[in-house]
Order: sequence, then structure tokens, then C-alpha cells
Amino acid sequence: MSLDALLSTPRTTSEVLDTILIYLRPYQWYAFDAAVACTTVWALLRWLRTSRRQVHTTQLRGPPSESFLYGVNKRILDAENSGAIYEAWAVEYGPVYAIPSTFGTKKIVLNDPKAIAHFYSKDTWTYTQTPATRKVLANILGKGLLWAYGENHKRQRKSLTPAFSIAAIRQLTSIFYDSAYKAKGAWDAFIESNGGDSALIEVQIWCVSLDTIGLAGFSHNFGALQGKHAHVTEIFDTFAASPRSTAVNTGLLLLAQVFPFLVGIPTAHRRLVRKLSVAMEEISNVLLSRTQKELEIGVVGDKEERSIIGLLSKWSISNVPLDAPLICSTRNIVKGANEDSGFQLTKDEVMAQVNESLCTRPRSASSTLWALLELSRNPDVQTELRNELLEHGVDPTYDQLTNGLPYLDAVVHEILRVHPPVVEITRIAIEDDVIPLSEPVRTKTGQLVDSLTIAKDTLITVSMESMNRSAAMWGEDAKMFRPSRWLEDAHGQDGIPAKAKEIQGHRHLLTFVDGPRTCLGKNFAVTEFKAVLTVLVKNFIFELRDGVDSKIEIGRGMLPRPKIAGEVGCKLPLRVRPYVA
Repeated sequence: MSLDALLSTPRTTSEVLDTILIYLRPYQWYAFDAAVACTTVWALLRWLRTSRRQVHTTQLRGPPSESFLYGVNKRILDAENSGAIYEAWAVEYGPVYAIPSTFGTKKIVLNDPKAIAHFYSKDTWTYTQTPATRKVLANILGKGLLWAYGENHKRQRKSLTPAFSIAAIRQLTSIFYDSAYKAKGAWDAFIESNGGDSALIEVQIWCVSLDTIGLAGFSHNFGALQGKHAHVTEIFDTFAASPRSTAVNTGLLLLAQVFPFLVGIPTAHRRLVRKLSVAMEEISNVLLSRTQKELEIGVVGDKEERSIIGLLSKWSISNVPLDAPLICSTRNIVKGANEDSGFQLTKDEVMAQVNESLCTRPRSASSTLWALLELSRNPDVQTELRNELLEHGVDPTYDQLTNGLPYLDAVVHEILRVHPPVVEITRIAIEDDVIPLSEPVRTKTGQLVDSLTIAKDTLITVSMESMNRSAAMWGEDAKMFRPSRWLEDAHGQDGIPAKAKEIQGHRHLLTFVDGPRTCLGKNFAVTEFKAVLTVLVKNFIFELRDGVDSKIEIGRGMLPRPKIAGEVGCKLPLRVRPYVA
């Protein structure tokens, strides 16, 4: 009897369901067989890749696994000072070692300067972000410079470089001062309303960097220093106030290293990230639409020249031949029509760069907060810095900020050394490689080797926090905040140890990484940092609310930042009093 005949006969619901299941059962088995086959193939391929890595990658010593599911990753993720953990392992196992990772995999950790230099030199080509990281970057920021690798990365970086040149940042320096003076004016008014002597100010809420990036980057005032709360500002603040990662978020984050699709599972954190992405996309569309209209009608003024997006647009125009009009379509809003113009960015890539620039705001804010904290804990350093700035007099120019104020430079780079905003990076090898070492290491079998063989799909980790604070590199006082190490003596010698000078990176630091992925905006960030500190330290005295021995914890927002122990969220209330000569 056919299925139609059976179903046309009056039957109970149960009988109908039984009949349907009888006819579908063979297909159920087909689906089950297909699922089993796919799972088997996936497991086999993964086993083959793992076996190849084990055979072709140097087998290094390292700590034992704490969990088959997470290896030692959960311990590192939960630690307030993961750099200390990496450094302790380097002391025990040597400058390169292997740590257990998710589902029994391994990660190689590099603490050797020569190995790190080689690794960074091949970043974007031999080593790229992991699939999970690239998926997160694409979802939040778009497929911009941080997401790209290989020729794509090279093309985007070449297009963006003019906007971050010394000449461009020299023009933007006045905007950094403008934002800092807005904060000063607001603090003066707040102190006056509290009696005029001093006031407790929650410095976290004064979003100097967001206004600076808005004005310097896109000729857009977010109004954070006038008390306005743009939607993106509120989302940044929500990240800062969020508690530390839940067990679910932690588990998904770690498992995504093996199963990248897990980054898309909806959680409270994921929904917050999505809100941030939508808010930044709205701002990007407004900014790019406005710029497109200005380009179409030929508006060229001071505003364009003093913003990153304006400089990019103006640079692209000046480098396009007269017979090659600028394309302003929905896909290519700022791109030279002539492929030889050097400027090759799609609209989506420009929007991604706007998003990436907005997301640098927590990094800049984090460095400023650490500086105010360390100056509060070290009043002698604060006084010496203020004396140098007052002796100089007027606000320094870009060139004076760069080369004319040695103690300011020392304070800024000591902050960047001791408190890097990003504490570590992990990359995956997309081809086999050989990494040279500056000194031999002993493998698991006891053999001494002076290079590492790396198989495709091997994970490599570098801890900037560990390298920047390593006693082996920076001496016994490496964990201390001591700006004087950067100053030259009467013989022109600074206090940087010879071993630290082996580290290839900006001022022997890994804070801005190195190689093709060296932070394109590092000069922007350092100049902004110096300008903001100049204004604040010249005009105010900073003290910890509970004295120099106040207990400080690491708060977890988008990035690690300081907080007073016991405070809810990332709060750093400081007693601020006007400086009177």
C-alpha cells in the first residue's frame, strides 16, 4: 500500500505518525550515516594534522596539562598577571617552550629575542591570526587592516600609511591639546563646585581619547568631555563595568580555538559586542557619507586636512592623475580610479579602518589611566615630570614632544613597558618554517637545538607583558616603575640592559609588536599620550584616595586597566587638586 493510501484512510494521530516514521526510517539512517561519515572524516583529518605537527615540529619541554579540554589556557586567561606565569615557565623550561592548549593541542611560547624577531618578520605571511580571531575581527570591526594578511594586508597598510605619517601627526597635535584642555576645564569646574581645594574625580569616566580620536580621526566630536553620551560611548562604558568573564564565555572563547564557529553563539557578551559593532557601523556610515558629499562638491578646508579621513581623502585625490576621476560609488568611496595611484581601499575596508580607530580608544585610555595611577603612587616622579614641563613653559610642539622632553619621554615609555594594553598575541603557522634561536634550548628528549622546526597549523604565542617585564631582559628591577632607566648619563649611556636591546621593537618594547604588523598608529598614540599628560600634570596634582599604599587590582573591560580594590567595575577615583606655583 502506498503512503498516500495509508494517509487517506481514517486513522488516529498516533497511527499516522507511526506510518510516516516507517517510510522515513530509511532516510533517517542515510542522514545518520552521512553525519557519522562526516564526523569520522573530520576526526581523521584532525588526527593527521596533529600527527604531522608532532612529527615535524620540535618537541619542546613545558608545563603539564591541567585539563584535556583547556590545557593551561584557562589558568592564563583568569590570571591578573599572565606575564609572570610565562616568565616563570621560561625560567624553568628555557626561552622557548610548549604549553598544553585546547583538546590536547600544543602552543609554542617564544621568549627568545632572535626567535621573536624572526616570528614578527614573517607575520601576515607565514604566521596569521587564528581562524577564531579573524572571525571575531570580521564580525566586530570588518575586514580591515587587523583582519587582513599577506598581499591584502600589504595593500591596505600602504594605503593607510600617509594618514599616520610624521607630517600628518604634526598637524594633529593641536587637536590632542584641545581635548586635554577640555578635560582640564571640566575638572577645574568640578573642583570649584566642591570647595575649590580638591575633589575626588573618577578619571575613568573622562573619555579624553574618544573625543581625540573623533576629532583627529574623523572631524567628529563625540562630546564625551561635555558630558554627552553617544551610543558607542555607553557601550564602551558597559564593557568597562562588566564583571570578569563568566564560565560560559571563558569556555566558548577557549574552545573556539578548535571550533571557530563557537564565537557566533549568542551570549550576553556576544550581544554586547554586536551592539558595539552596530553602533560603530552607524558612525562610520555617517562619517563616510559626509566625506563623500564633501569630495563630490570639492570642499577642501582645514577640517579635512586635520583629520585622518580627510587626509586619506585629500591624499587619494592628489595622487590620482587629472584624467582619472575619484570613484565615489557605494563600493569605492575613497579609491583612486587608476590602479597605479597607490590608494586602494574599498568602502568596506575604509569603514573597517574607522571601526579599528574607534576601538583604539580603550588602549589610549588604558595607558593614560596607568600613568595617572603610577604618578599618584610615585609623587617624586610626578614632581620631577611637572618641573620639566613647567620649565619648558608653553605647550610643546610635536618635535619638542618627540625629542625635547627627556623625562616625559621616559615616563611615557616606562608606562608602555610595564603596562602594555595588549598583553599577548597568538598566531597560527600557515606553512612550515624554521625559527632561529639566540641560545640553544633542550628538547623533551634532552637534545640541544639552536633552531625550531615549525609545522603548518602550529600555534605560536608571544607574551608582550612577559618580555617587557622580564628580569632576564630588563634586570632585577624589571617589575618596578622606574622612568630613570630611560635617561642617559653623562657618558650618553642609558639604563637599558644589553639583553633588552636585543629585542627588536619600538624602543626595545613589544607593546606595538614588530615587523609588517607594527602598530601603524604608534606615533599617533605616543604623541597623544604625551600631549594629554603634559596638560594634566602641569595643571593638577594627583593622589590616591587612600594613600600611596592603596591596593590596586586589574579591572577587566575591553582591555586590562587599573581599579581600586573593592570598587565595583573599573573605577579609579583619584584626589585631584590644582597645581599652584
